[in-house]
Amino acid sequence: MQYIIALDQGTTSSRALLFDQLGNFVGLAQAEFRQIFPQKEWVEHNPNEIWESQMTVFEQLIKEHHIKAQYISGIGLTNQRETTIIWDKNTGEPIYNALVWQDKRTNDICERWKKGEWSEKVRQKTGLVIDSYFSASKIRWLLDNIPQAREKAEKGDLLFGTVDTWLIWKMTKGKVHATDYSNASRTMLFNIKDLCWDSELLNYFEIPENILPEVRNSVDFYGNFRYQETNIPILGVAGDQQAALFGQTCWQAGTAKNTYGTGCFMLINTGDKLVVSEKGLLSTIAWRIGSKVEYALEGSIFAAGAAIQWLRDGLQIIKKASETESLAFQSPDNHGVIVVPAFAGLGAPYWDMFAKGAIFGLTRATTQADIVRATLESVAFQTKDVLELMLEESDLQLPHLQVDGGATANHFLMQFQSDILGVPVQRPVCLESTAAGAAYLAGIGAGLWEKEDLVKRKQIDKIFYPQFSETQRIEKYHLWQEAVMRILTK
Repeated sequence: MQYIIALDQGTTSSRALLFDQLGNFVGLAQAEFRQIFPQKEWVEHNPNEIWESQMTVFEQLIKEHHIKAQYISGIGLTNQRETTIIWDKNTGEPIYNALVWQDKRTNDICERWKKGEWSEKVRQKTGLVIDSYFSASKIRWLLDNIPQAREKAEKGDLLFGTVDTWLIWKMTKGKVHATDYSNASRTMLFNIKDLCWDSELLNYFEIPENILPEVRNSVDFYGNFRYQETNIPILGVAGDQQAALFGQTCWQAGTAKNTYGTGCFMLINTGDKLVVSEKGLLSTIAWRIGSKVEYALEGSIFAAGAAIQWLRDGLQIIKKASETESLAFQSPDNHGVIVVPAFAGLGAPYWDMFAKGAIFGLTRATTQADIVRATLESVAFQTKDVLELMLEESDLQLPHLQVDGGATANHFLMQFQSDILGVPVQRPVCLESTAAGAAYLAGIGAGLWEKEDLVKRKQIDKIFYPQFSETQRIEKYHLWQEAVMRILTK
């Protein structure tokens, strides 16, 4: 039996997951690591702790499953995107902690960059909006604020990488400084049309190109990881959301996945067509395999699991998230209650950062079950908001929605999601879509399987089919839109 190991380096934990030669998920090991908050809105990780935690779970996984290194055909790597690390290529030591994608210290830099024509240039070249979320402003801050950093960078003594690049460099003992197309497309420095680091943007942002990694295919040889006297090839790399899209086998234009976490990340495959959004969605490279680049549109929903946490911790009307399903089913209808969980403003298609959440339609007859149901419905409504925009801008049709993440265990939410979208919602047996995507990429690189094999073997746990009439769907969505309009500040 041959195996693939997926390294899934996330924002709060590092994980290693084992897949067998048929692509079946076998087991995992996981370890959390420190979150560092030096100041308000600053979020950092220690790069060495990321590395150490990732190696710890790798070894734990191998020992627990009694796997010998020679039976590992390859390693797939997926990672928290945009998080920025710069290190000294001579000593291998980071010049500072990693600036995490959540870090907001560079907001002022981004506001300066937005002046004049640069917002539109960045959007057209990179598919992104100028924001501290992406890597470019984080690189600039490190070069400007860490003593001698810019001087060393100009001399060619520093290297930049997102977390995948850092791990590859460490695993290959400094022999490989590379990233893949999906991660490069999240830096705000990569031209996703011309498929290269963009010299005009680099000049404007004052970032030297010599610190940037080589960009390789998502299925490629990234060097060997030496373990137990064996060379294990690193064969697949993708950023976490693109990996989840791949792991859900969303390989045709028009196929989409939604990951239900604290927020939701929705991506739709647009094939070889790059769609530059006019309404605030992000355009990104999904992956490149062989000579073929595939693109995706991405939209974020700010409050999904966060809304359920609010029911538990804020309103204290549930003790655990799993209670929401039975409570929602106790409310045969929401009795006109609409919850708009704009705890951090609203994203696409409204883009109102100053909007505040609200509950509409309360009466003396309103129950806890009604509020719980309306909160779950709000997650599905927000998903519809983003998906409608994606389909409008891409001119695609959606055959079904693939889902993953913790909230997909909630049958009420998944059924209502299908009802309000009017398409089937497919929940796979293996909810580890992100790690599966990394494993599939590596397995393709190792020659263990073809994409067609993975589609045939994919196991669906449950398909939720729409039950609403078109009239019901329109009426309910109209009530949601009316409620949203009442909280917008612009």
